[in-house]
Formats: sequence, structure tokens, C-alpha cells
Amino acid sequence: MLSHRTLHIALSLGTVGFLAVALGLAQTAPQGMDKINIDRARVMLHDAYDVVKKNYYDQKIHGLDWEARFREHDEKITNATSVGQAFGIIAGFLDGLNDSHTFFRPPSRQTRVEYGFRMQVVGSDAFITQVRPGTDAESKLHIGDQVIKYDRFSVDRDDFHKISYYFGSLAPQGATQLDLRSPAGEQRQVLVSSTMHVRKKVLDISSLDSQDFWQLIREEENEDHVVRQRYIETGDVMIWKMPEFFLTDHEVDHLFDIARKHQTLIIDLRGNPGGAVVTLERMVGNVFDHDIKIADRVGRKELKPQLAKTHGGNTFAGKIIVLVDSRSASAAELFARVIQLENRGVVVGDRTSGSVMEAKGYPRSQGADTKIFYSFSVTDADLIMKDGKSLEHAGVVPDEIVLPTPQDLAEGRDPALSRAATLAGLNISSAAAGKMFPFEWLPL
Repeated sequence: MLSHRTLHIALSLGTVGFLAVALGLAQTAPQGMDKINIDRARVMLHDAYDVVKKNYYDQKIHGLDWEARFREHDEKITNATSVGQAFGIIAGFLDGLNDSHTFFRPPSRQTRVEYGFRMQVVGSDAFITQVRPGTDAESKLHIGDQVIKYDRFSVDRDDFHKISYYFGSLAPQGATQLDLRSPAGEQRQVLVSSTMHVRKKVLDISSLDSQDFWQLIREEENEDHVVRQRYIETGDVMIWKMPEFFLTDHEVDHLFDIARKHQTLIIDLRGNPGGAVVTLERMVGNVFDHDIKIADRVGRKELKPQLAKTHGGNTFAGKIIVLVDSRSASAAELFARVIQLENRGVVVGDRTSGSVMEAKGYPRSQGADTKIFYSFSVTDADLIMKDGKSLEHAGVVPDEIVLPTPQDLAEGRDPALSRAATLAGLNISSAAAGKMFPFEWLPL
């Protein structure tokens, strides 16, 4: 973590109604709810109640009766029939705030679930965008398939994040029922089995000779590799694929040193969930020759605005094109919007997530001999842009909306990057653009 303040995506739950229905439809039979698990979940709920009451940016908690809400959800946990259901109740408790950055991060599970596919919203609809080789999904799904229903829930932009959060973090499933429409318009229903990986309950990381220690190192290296910064230099253009806002000042400055050799910089923030405030400020400071106020911060007490100090003569002075999509969130959205509001460049792609608040993480744990770790993200400031508006629930509307068609997805074409290249004076086909930054899976 580069800063105590982070701007990141929250997979918001939307309505409590979704959770109430979803909790009753979970297909797998997860860990049962004996008295020990019920007591653990109740402590987690109380922790959620406590961190919000003490730290939430709106001291009035949007007028909610927080104590009554806590009692209501505490009663629900006593009647929960599974750990996943209990986690859903805790998440639903926080969902009443309708805040993208206030949410529950449950304890990691002993069983890791790999669904074998990835989905994304394009425009208003969800599509299969990646299928993992060697999984059940490979024989049943095709990139470019529209996902009409996910385990009987209709899927669109408004529902996508709550479905991802529930089935991805709270109650992973051993199998997923999907109602699909192919690029040719044919509809079908499939049941896709997940790949299950059982982890050790207790890891020995006490010495450098420990096998578990080196396994953790390898996993961290794999994750770092997938989210590494990638770039391509072609002619007078640098195309920078930025997967997240977690970079040191030195790393940001180094990349802009490379950018300054070119006349145009394309910054691809598609899929970028945000990250550290300090990285965002360093990024903005590298593209303006004067100090910039990113946003006013509104919290429990008077807060200083978020400012980016210019690097003066070392800033990138060329043309800027920013690519965004429905998964661009938080810091990625703020950067794109600052570029628009200051007339510094052009934003191309799809409307962004609309998940823009400032939050802090609050880790918690239970147990003595065996520890259970979980945490909460709690918003400590709303962010008001130069135009007097917040991006929360609104997102950034690109200057040019360029969306891939289902056929584009199926054939690996990238019309948005191709369009950005055209604006930069390059001739790159959408097929060639689609091969520039190949998708990479984490090792199983």
C-alpha cells in the first residue's frame, strides 16, 4: 500500500433484495453454520457496525437508524444456514449505505474457486470476454457470448457488480448456470463446472527453508507479473497499458521519462480498478505544467482538497488519449475526468464504473491459535470535481464512445484502441490492436 488513503473499485451490491434472493439460491452446500461459525459471523457484523459508526465520512450515516439496522441483521445471522449466507448478510448490512467504497472483505476460503471465464459489461450488456484453457468453460462458452442470466439473475450494467461480488467473494459456486446469446443471435443454457483448489489450513512460513514460504513468494510474483505496467513504442506514440494505480513516484516518473520521447501518449486504463491516491497525484502532476486540484474532499471534518503538484519542466507536454471501459474505476475515473475537465486530452471507450469515493481499510481478526482475517473498506471522503459533481454512481462518459461488438470480442478485435491509434496518427487495425496486450491468466 502506497498510501493510507486508497481509491479503488468496490463491487457494490445494489439492492438488498438481490442479496435476499441470492442467499436462497446458492447452488453449492458451503460450510455449515454451527454455533462457532454463527458467533464468528456475529462478531464480524458488530465490527462492521463499529467501523462505520466511528469512521464513515457522513457522521449521520445518511439518516439510517444504524443501531436498528444492526439488530435486524444480527437476528438474520442467527438464522443463517451457511457461511456464505452469513457473509451475504454482513455485506447486505453495509449495502444500505449505497456506497461503492464501503464493503466487507470476507476471510479467504480454504477452497479457491476458478470459474474458468471472465465477464465484462460493454455498454449495457454483459459478455464473456475470456475463457480459460483446460477448464469446463472452454468446451461450453465462447468469447463474445452475451450473458443474459447468471444463475437465474438477469445481468446488465446495474446488476453486474453485485453479482460479481456475491458469487466471486461471498459465496463462490461449484457450478454456474448461464443463459447465453451467441454473436449470431442463438440462445442456449449451459451449466459450467468450476475448478476447485484446496489450500492448506495452516501454512509454515517460519523459515526460508519452508516450502510454504516459497509458495507464497511464487504466488506474489505471479500476481505482480499479471498487473505489471506494459507499454509499446511505435513511431511518435507510446501506448501505456496501466492495470492499476499502485506505483512508486520513481516508477511513475520513469514511465513519463519514456513518454516524453514521443509526441502522443495513449494511456489504457481499461480494467483498471484504481489504487493509491499518491499514484494518482503523481500521474496528474506529470501531465500538467501547473498545480491541479483533482477534487474537493468532503468528510466528517474539514479536509484539504486533493492536489497534484506539477513537475514543471519535466511534465509530458504532448497529446494525451485515455482509454476507459466499464471496469475503469475510482482513481482511473478521476484521472480520465481531470483530463476532460482541464481540456488536456481525449477520453475514448465505454462509460466508466461510477465507483469513486475515498476510503481506508480496517483489518480485523478473530481467534488465538488459528487466526481468521477479514477487513472492511469504509469511505472517509466524498470527492467533488471541478464541475461541482461527484462521479459516484455516474462515471465518466467518454468524449468518443467506442464499443466492441459481440463479433469483435469473438474475433479478438479492439476497435477502441484502434480508434485511439488513429487519433494519434497511427494506422492500426482493430485486429492488430487486439493482439497488442494479450490477456494473461494467473497460474492455478
